[in-house]
Amino acid sequence: MQPEQKKNWNDRHKALTAMLNKPAAHAGAVNLFLDLHAPLYASGEDGAEEWNFEDELLKNISEDTMRLYPVSTPGSSNSVVWHLWHSARVEDITMNMLAADSGQVLLVQHFAASLGTEFTHSGNGMTGPEVADFSEAVDIPALLAYRRAVAVRTREIIGGLAPEAFKSKVEPERIARVAKEGAVKDSEQWLLDYWAGKTIAGLILMPATRHNLVHLNKAGRIKQKVQK
Repeated sequence: MQPEQKKNWNDRHKALTAMLNKPAAHAGAVNLFLDLHAPLYASGEDGAEEWNFEDELLKNISEDTMRLYPVSTPGSSNSVVWHLWHSARVEDITMNMLAADSGQVLLVQHFAASLGTEFTHSGNGMTGPEVADFSEAVDIPALLAYRRAVAVRTREIIGGLAPEAFKSKVEPERIARVAKEGAVKDSEQWLLDYWAGKTIAGLILMPATRHNLVHLNKAGRIKQKVQK
């Protein structure tokens, strides 16, 4: 990951934080979000002009590197595929179920069947054997397609929210639905409590943007360590 791109992204993310709760700055906040969100997901273009965090991660990465587990890196032993899946799952759940009160991309677009794994929750609280099973079994092309679909849907949601919606707290009924549908493991109640304390702006600032960058950085460290 390039330090200058990360610094620029972080500086602009701070600006987004200041704008999201100001209805008068709504249009600018949406546009800035879209600019920050785009480089977190692969462009799908060879030789794309705009630098992209996921493009950089996926460039010349081997399947063995993507599936390797465990791999000791700062803050994580999980695999590249797990980081890509977990960050997309959390964004899918928070943006669709909590921000938009709509169906998860995972289910609406039938990715649960194509991903080749039994795991459909957020990925929080998985045991080592579960991460190992996931890393071995997940269908990588389906995973990358799922990430693209989540990204497209998130941009639709944020672009369609009314200015006052960003300041709204997550409705309890939506939190209850996440638990009812098994989108979070029963052992991870803390995560539901955390989301319940957030506004929609707060969800935009973490799961939909910074959380994704954090996991792309962790995945990037694996690639750097394994493919020297």
